Amino acid sequence: MLALLLAGPALALDPGDLTLTVTPETGGNAAPFPREMVLLHIRGTYRAQITLEDLRQPPLQNFSWTQLGRDRWFKTSIDGQEARGFERVVAVFPQRPGLFTIEPFVHHLTLVDGGGRRVVDVPSAPVPIEVKPWTGPGGPDQKDPWWLPASAVAVTDVWNPEPETLRVGESARRTVIIEARGMTGDGLPPRPIMRSRGVLTFAGPTERQTFITPTGPVSRATYQWDVRPGVAEPVTLAEIRVPWFNTASRTMREAEIPARIVGSRARAEPDEADLPPPRSAWTAALAGTLAFGLGALLFAGFFSRSDPRAATLRGLRRAARRGDAPAFRACLARADAALAAHWRRDPATAGLLASLDRALFGPGAEPPPDLRALVRALGRSRPPPPASPDPLARLDGAR
Repeated sequence: MLALLLAGPALALDPGDLTLTVTPETGGNAAPFPREMVLLHIRGTYRAQITLEDLRQPPLQNFSWTQLGRDRWFKTSIDGQEARGFERVVAVFPQRPGLFTIEPFVHHLTLVDGGGRRVVDVPSAPVPIEVKPWTGPGGPDQKDPWWLPASAVAVTDVWNPEPETLRVGESARRTVIIEARGMTGDGLPPRPIMRSRGVLTFAGPTERQTFITPTGPVSRATYQWDVRPGVAEPVTLAEIRVPWFNTASRTMREAEIPARIVGSRARAEPDEADLPPPRSAWTAALAGTLAFGLGALLFAGFFSRSDPRAATLRGLRRAARRGDAPAFRACLARADAALAAHWRRDPATAGLLASLDRALFGPGAEPPPDLRALVRALGRSRPPPPASPDPLARLDGAR
């Protein structure tokens, strides 16, 4: 009897003290189509002292899935009494149409029960999910056009050098980045076919990435081509349209890889014997002055191009003039690592860069900052020069 008294009172639980729920979230609160993301919010509320826990997930047949971040524990209450809350978010992607059931998640808990421990399994209720078949053109089962369900899609097109400056025999590297919110990288389309009469294209590798965010995965595919004009006249490289399904508005949309002109109309330089003599001494002097000025500009341009900061700012100014926030962000991603780290730390630019990231990757509809003002702020922010070595350091340890 003394041992029973020392053990303390047994744990008494009411039916509402331990609860686990699974709530699905779909785009536009509508029945999803195959390969469209469905968010499962798994939430637990427990009015007990927990020492160990393990959330056991069902097999999720007919779905591919990915967990979004780590589990979250927080303080909450039940009928005014203190309790602990638990949350996990899982993104699932149905593979085919039909009526499916998400089997119960089971939270395996070890509770403090008097002087000992008690193991309790807290199951969730089964959740039915109806996946509708696609009846429009293309769709999840067709390879062309590619099925791309997402809440947002952005296209970035970068050339190095610009295609309008190319002559026959010269080449440029074209990099196209497609970013989609609400799907993983393996769901993005294969490399687009880029062909045009009079232009030679050589396809490079394709890189796919998936970034996990609290509102769902964000995928990125990077495609590359080496482009070379095959004729001496400018040729228009046609635009490429990428259809995608907007899961928020439930409508088909199109993202566009823009058309560009490849090649220049520059003529071959004439022989010196064909050049007419100058009309007067004044004309010769004026031509010499212009040649000297042009040489000075080219000389200055050579040294500015050798500066990674100047090259990055030129790309940022081009994107700012077009008002192209994704291209602006892609140019920042290619900047020198030390320079980018300085801009992220500088109070004059850190807030503007964070606002740009929230506008492009945040869950809300925040507008991007003024890109021209951001370029001016980045231009004014100069990293400090590296510290010069101590002239006496080489004498350390010398006799």
